[in-house]
Amino acid sequence: MFADRAKILIRSGKGGDGHVSFRRELYVPNGGPDGGDGGRGGDVIFEVDEGLNTLYEYRHKRKFKAQDGEEGGKRRCHGKDGSDIILKVPEGTIIREAESGKVIADMSGENRRQVILQGGRGGAGNMHFATSTMQVPKYAQPGVPAQELEVLLELKVIADVGLVGFPNVGKSTFLSRVTNAQPKIANYHFTTLNPNLGVVDLNGAPGFVIADIPGLIEGASEGVGLGHEFLRHIERTRVLIHIVDAASTEGRDPVADIYAINKELEAYNEEIAARPQVIAANKIDALGDNEEPIQRLKDEFEPKGIKVFPISAVAGKGLKELLYYVRELLDQAPQEAIVFEQEYFPGEELVYENLPYTVTKSEEEEGVFIVEGPRIEKMLGYTNLDSEKGFAFFQNFLKNTGILKELEEAGIQEGDTVRMYGLAFDYFH
Repeated sequence: MFADRAKILIRSGKGGDGHVSFRRELYVPNGGPDGGDGGRGGDVIFEVDEGLNTLYEYRHKRKFKAQDGEEGGKRRCHGKDGSDIILKVPEGTIIREAESGKVIADMSGENRRQVILQGGRGGAGNMHFATSTMQVPKYAQPGVPAQELEVLLELKVIADVGLVGFPNVGKSTFLSRVTNAQPKIANYHFTTLNPNLGVVDLNGAPGFVIADIPGLIEGASEGVGLGHEFLRHIERTRVLIHIVDAASTEGRDPVADIYAINKELEAYNEEIAARPQVIAANKIDALGDNEEPIQRLKDEFEPKGIKVFPISAVAGKGLKELLYYVRELLDQAPQEAIVFEQEYFPGEELVYENLPYTVTKSEEEEGVFIVEGPRIEKMLGYTNLDSEKGFAFFQNFLKNTGILKELEEAGIQEGDTVRMYGLAFDYFH
């Protein structure tokens, strides 16, 4: 069974607690503290596995957990670190935060391995807390809690070219003719229920990967049939081949079919509908000498910049010219792979979200406000303020946590300074 979506619960390992103990040896009646540190919790890591092409194994197991760090021991013994959990996924898998749908990671292109949830840091043992006035500390630091998140895994096929068309127009036959793919071919509506990938080899030109996207129907963009499941796979393709039944063997109008499918593409994602297209007018072997249907397609679409190629997938006619033209379109299209940008940062959005902070007006300096507390300190430690995305996250953090509102209530004015742990920012409303 082909599986291209799965919802799972992932949890990193909790940091081991620090240990409270004191040195107890013969002839050393009052030994000092010797409690060791806790081990670090394991990370949740996603990794691309070239041998996988579905998310099937995540359909039957829903919870995945890294190992907790061990507690520290006596005699300054450090607790063992928890093992990471590595989740293997096919290339093209997008990991989203389940509730918001925001992208956490796109496992494609150069991104082969990514830590999604970090394990908790181990707590410090009581040996760290001895001072000249406090020589028998009975306190050790607890380990940092685990992070837990429900994520949606979504596989978007990676191909240069997408084949689109209504059921039974000959997409599977075309794919089997021009690539090494061996799709099942049968005369059923909705025959292809999962995308078939094939590689086209060209003499004297670079080859490319084609995905046969299952038959679309009207209403697909609204989720009718399996519309959304199928449309998702077109998102990464750079060129679209529309295959139509030019001979109308099932009584369908090829011109109306192309408009119907373009309408579905546009309703789903306008950017996809704007990508370069070419029309493969299939089943010309059934037309005999009747060239009128081909001419009608050319008159309708070539003025719009969409070239029409008459072909017969069964007889192998016209395929070479079409494929070399598709190669030209690919050469003209943007070369960079379509990668989905990260929108959700688990380390920043999950960790320490309930820790306190304070907003105070400086008594020493005019127009200076100080924001501090463990929540701010941890957030700054996780965020790269030098990057545009990191700074945007930082601004949203100030807004969403209510810090900006508290600064305004404290009387901050345009041009005043906000200080946070060695960082200073000018306030502009």
